[in-house]
Amino acid sequence: MNVICEEGATLSQAVTLQLDAGEKVSVLHPSQIIAFQGNSNQREDRLMDIAGMYRKRKLIQSNVSGPAQFMIGLPAGYSVQTIPLSEGADLLFEWKHVLFYTDGMRVERKIQTLKNALITREIIKMKFSGDEGILGILTHGQLHRMKLDPVQPTYIDVGCLVAYPENATLTPRVYGNALASQHMNYHFEITGHGYALIQSGKSDHQLEQEIEGDGFIRRILREVIPFGGILIK
Repeated sequence: MNVICEEGATLSQAVTLQLDAGEKVSVLHPSQIIAFQGNSNQREDRLMDIAGMYRKRKLIQSNVSGPAQFMIGLPAGYSVQTIPLSEGADLLFEWKHVLFYTDGMRVERKIQTLKNALITREIIKMKFSGDEGILGILTHGQLHRMKLDPVQPTYIDVGCLVAYPENATLTPRVYGNALASQHMNYHFEITGHGYALIQSGKSDHQLEQEIEGDGFIRRILREVIPFGGILIK
């Protein structure tokens, strides 16, 4: 399988997958397929099994077999990176970050704790393994690896965490002093072996306003006056 991103673009708005005869790929966001070259019967959409149908928007996946070529459109600011996985891989992913995976990979479902599910709004984590399998990961911004430590905790914004090792221990927390903890999103305190995968894109409307020239005094008043963020636009 050959994966082609828009030439010269750091955050491509489309990715093209070229499949040879005998190759097969499963696409978990089939509505993003915007162009297809091949025989009509080479695309087969099917209902996911019951364990995967816990969200109404995740009822269908597309299985495409080669020889064929198709293009997947990406939301603005998003990118796709391929990750090769081998036997014994232990990374856990959320469905929303998995754009496609190659045929022959085994998929296991891991139920989150209720507390973590409420914070991340995802009930099930997915574990992929197999011989020479490839995952296509959809992220906001670029994908980065961060090495974990079994003793020293690493704090990662829950909205930026894409995957983590199954052996890792996760606890939702905030950190820093009182002011810091009051002005941050929930983070996962993570300890374990291996690497966590993090997406670098993070929406911050306040930062965007500051970059666009929002006044210094107005920003101070928003912080000092009770409900200043609501009263002062």
